[in-house]
Amino acid sequence: MPTDHLTPIDSSSPPDDILKVRNLVKLYRGAVIPAVNGLDFTVRRGEIYGLLGPNGAGKTTAISIICTLLRPTSGTVNLCGHDVVNNPAIARTLFGLAPQELALYPNLTARENLRYFGRLYGLTGRALSGRIDQCLALAGLSDSADSRIDTYSGGMKRRTNLAAAVLHTPQLLVLDEPTVGIDAQSRNMLLENLKGFRDAGMTIIYTTHYMEEAQQLCNRVAVMDRGSIIATGTPGVLIDQMEGCSNLEDVFLHLTGKQLRD
Repeated sequence: MPTDHLTPIDSSSPPDDILKVRNLVKLYRGAVIPAVNGLDFTVRRGEIYGLLGPNGAGKTTAISIICTLLRPTSGTVNLCGHDVVNNPAIARTLFGLAPQELALYPNLTARENLRYFGRLYGLTGRALSGRIDQCLALAGLSDSADSRIDTYSGGMKRRTNLAAAVLHTPQLLVLDEPTVGIDAQSRNMLLENLKGFRDAGMTIIYTTHYMEEAQQLCNRVAVMDRGSIIATGTPGVLIDQMEGCSNLEDVFLHLTGKQLRD
């Protein structure tokens, strides 16, 4: 997938630590146990940070708070020097989100979807048209840009979802299970694209249940369970630290157990 058309991120103003999450707690109404319980981590500029965990670990809740979709019970989230709870409008200009559930209008074409989202981000005119063309090319969708989303394959929809998330060249890209249910070719294209984004200076939070993806892609990972981070480090260091573990999946199962989490 071509990545040479990605606009480099302006890294002159953001601090080295793009995201700081401190003592984050989320207790849903009626619940006894917090979904997120004292979450504390930092994401550095220009890295891919894997947020891993079994079902119910609190990953989606944490991402929803970071992306201003939920308010925390307590704790702070600081993105590029801005408190996302107190300054959500500013925060939304700084991140892009590609959720697991596709955030696209199925009765519109890919180009129309990107034009709509681009206008929400304040892009207009030639700048918007040029950026749409860039993102369609990055997603391998130039030839099908004017077809409706509901005619797309699963992989094409995922790639459009990613194109919408990076349209405004965000400082932080948040991806929740971006390769679920897609073919090997689309998966490979998405992963290569993410490496290109990172090389251009974009910071990425990446959640996945595919441990081989995280091992291949992430600079650092945090393993969550029951609302808290139980291990963090580079994939290589975590593998070396766990006796009998030869890959990140072994580490993950060693830390979280093999009991089903349906």
